[in-house]
Parts: sequence; C-alpha cells; structure tokens
Amino acid sequence: MVVAASAFFVHGYHPAAEDAAIYVPGIKKLLHPALYPFNDEFFAAHASRTLFPRLIATSVKLTHLPFDYALLSWHLLSIFLFLLACWRIATHCFPDITARWGAVLLVAATLTVPVAGTALFLLDPYLNPRSLSAPAILFALANLLESQYLSAALWLVVTALIHPLMVVFGVAYFLALLLPRVRPIALAVSPLALFVPGLQPASEAYRESLDIPAHSFFFLARWQWYEWVGILAPLALLAGYRRIARKRDWRCLESLTSALIVYGLAFFVAALMITVPKRMAAWVFLQPMRSLHLLYILFFLFTGGMLGEFVLRRHVWRWLVLFLPLCAAMYFVQRQTFPASPHVEWPGVVPENYWLQAFDWIRENTPQDAYFALDPDHMNSQGEDEHGFRALAERSMLADRVKDSGAVTMFPRLADDWRRQVQAQLGWRDFQSADFERLHKEFGVTWFVVSKAAGAGLTCVYENAMLKVCRLK
Repeated sequence: MVVAASAFFVHGYHPAAEDAAIYVPGIKKLLHPALYPFNDEFFAAHASRTLFPRLIATSVKLTHLPFDYALLSWHLLSIFLFLLACWRIATHCFPDITARWGAVLLVAATLTVPVAGTALFLLDPYLNPRSLSAPAILFALANLLESQYLSAALWLVVTALIHPLMVVFGVAYFLALLLPRVRPIALAVSPLALFVPGLQPASEAYRESLDIPAHSFFFLARWQWYEWVGILAPLALLAGYRRIARKRDWRCLESLTSALIVYGLAFFVAALMITVPKRMAAWVFLQPMRSLHLLYILFFLFTGGMLGEFVLRRHVWRWLVLFLPLCAAMYFVQRQTFPASPHVEWPGVVPENYWLQAFDWIRENTPQDAYFALDPDHMNSQGEDEHGFRALAERSMLADRVKDSGAVTMFPRLADDWRRQVQAQLGWRDFQSADFERLHKEFGVTWFVVSKAAGAGLTCVYENAMLKVCRLK
C-alpha cells in the first residue's frame, strides 16, 4: 500500500485528461442519461465495447460516493492491484527478496514511462480500461505460473470484458508460454495477416483521421529512430536475462523471457505486414504494436529484479541512489506533460487552469441539453493540458480533431460525420458572426467557447483571463 501511494504521488493524477476524455463521459451518461443528447457516438462507441463504464457507474450507485471520489478510489485501487500482481510474478522469478523488491519498485517508479511509440504508458495517471485490464492480465499470468488454470481463465474473461483488445495480447503470450513447440510457427504465420479477407478498403475520411500527426503510432514507418530502439533494445536485453536465468537455473524466468521474445518478434512482424503497405490501412485499428504494453511491463519487472539481485542487494545507499533520482525525473516529466494543472487534481479543489474554470462554469450554469462548439484543436492549446470538455463540462460538443479522431480510427463508421464536423470548424480562430450562425444552421449548435479576443456577434455570459463562454443572440 505504501509503494502504491508513493507511486501515485510520483506520477500524479489527472482524471479527465487524454483517454479519460473518452471514458468518463460514458460513465456519466450511464449515471445521468439526460446528459449528452447530441453527438455522443464519439464516446459511446468505446463504451459499448467494454464493461468498464458500467462497472464504475454501478460502483458509484452502490457506494453513493461522489463521482470524482469514486474515480480516485478506483485509480488508487488499480495501482495497488497492478503492483500486487507484479509482486506475485516476481516471487516466481526471483528466489531472493531483494530481487523481488527491486522488480516491484522499478515498475512503481516507471508507471508513466512511454511504451516505445505506442502512445501508451505502463499505467496511466487517470482511470481507464487499461487501468484494470493490466492487473487482470498479470493476475492471470501469476495463476498460470501456479498451475491454477481455472483462475487464470477467469482473469482472462475479466480482461476481455474490460478491454477486448488487450486480452488478445495476453492470450497470445500465454500460448507462447504454454506451447513452446509452436513458438516458431507464430513467426511463420504472422505475415498471413496480408491475406485475411473481410475488410473494405479504407475510406478517404478514415485515412484523414489516420494521417493526423498524433496518430503516427499506428504506422511503424512513421516511428522515430528512438522508438524503433524501444522495440529492439528490450528484446536484446530479454535475451541477456534469459541467459542469466539459464545459468542460475531460474526456470520460471527463463521460460517467461523466452516466450516474451517470441511474442514480441511475432507481433513486430505482424505490424510490419499490417501497417507498412498502404492497402492494409483498414487493418491498422488492430494496433499490433500495442502488444508492447505487456512486454514492457514484464521487461521492467525483470529488469528491476536483475538490479535487485546483482546491483542493489542489501545496500540501502544503492537503492536511494537509483530510486530517488529516478522518481524525481518521472515527477519532473509529468509536471512538464501537464504544466498548467496541479500534479494531483484532487476532487473538489477549484482549478487554477483557465480552461478547467470555464468547463466548471459551463457544467454549473448551462442547461444539460446545451450543444457546444469550440476550437477543434483545443486539447492541444496552451494551458488546456489535454483535458476533455465532455468529461468536465458534461455537455455535448461538435467533434474535435484530437480525441474524437481517435474514436474514428477505432470505429471507421464515424469517419464521415467526424470529417464533416471538423471541416465545418476550419479557421476557428478567425470565426465571425456568420460562421457561428452557419454552425447553428448546419448542426444546431447554440453555445461556443472562444478566446477572450473572439466572440464577435455572440452574447457572452462568462469570461476569465483566457476564454469566454458565449451563445447566439
């Protein structure tokens, strides 16, 4: 519990940021069906594929906790379960307790390390389906190592209900672990993805959503050189760990690393087959390189165990020399990632962030059926820190280019509506009265969030040092 709490304070907490902007509205819609009467498909599509929103919403109803406190409680629980599962796996891999603690502490200190070029972290600083699917996969692995196959299967079912994509990677790794004789076959058949029928060619609107710079992680050819290092370096180090495990007769660790190397190579080959040829664009939503999420978790776990066994041992000063600067660096990086927000966004605290102040005012002072438009790139604006408008303001919004485009990449049927709405908002910062009227006539939008210098022709009912909230006269 102490380690989990320490990790929480090192990595921070931002309950409505980044991917939480998709999932939080889905939970709130279940609790209050009158919310989001317009354009909810951009978060409802995700919510319909996972039990996660219903699980959180049901817990709020049963416990009667205020919503923000329930999210915080689940987030803290997810960190604790994640580290507990890491401990259980470490006990099978390393006989010495110092190695086990090294394994768990390194994972705790690196929760927000980027997973190569996948736009993922080991564990996000906000609650989302991966927060629960990651510990579930690890508990399944721990049960598998203990020959508790029924429990492992049940954990896989839990994972599938929470995150249908991540369970695919877990099952693939377990098969590589249980069936060593078929590991080479995995490499041989992965190129067959080229010949699997069933998907139509990607539409122009869908390709446009994929071409947004923030979605470069879908295509290996667009990864930076250091992101390629993030693929290959862990595999090389895992090969070294396997040799050490073999020499020391750590059979569990040897088996885990062997399977992990094959698992990583197989999905790498599959990713080359799917994401490089242009004609395969309709398949990129499968995101084979997100297999690195599980690989990175286990890689950092094994690396920490090796450090504990061979370097740190029982020398307290060595532990301090490693972990104090590492935690300070992780803290610093998170502060730079969310520079205009508190490191921990506590429930009930009045935000100093001007965007969040405006969103809070909207939630408290506008009707639930209000339909908003704001800069389609607002999540990338200075000071916004990628907070979700729907998640905080609890109001409907025209599609944006940042987070809603992510929904389109997973659900191509949304592509045409998304492109039409985003194109209608092009040139947002130069909008005049006629432009706002056009959005109203075409989409029914009547409310707008604009910069303090904008809003000509609108009736503005709120403003702060950066923004105004306005409506049509």
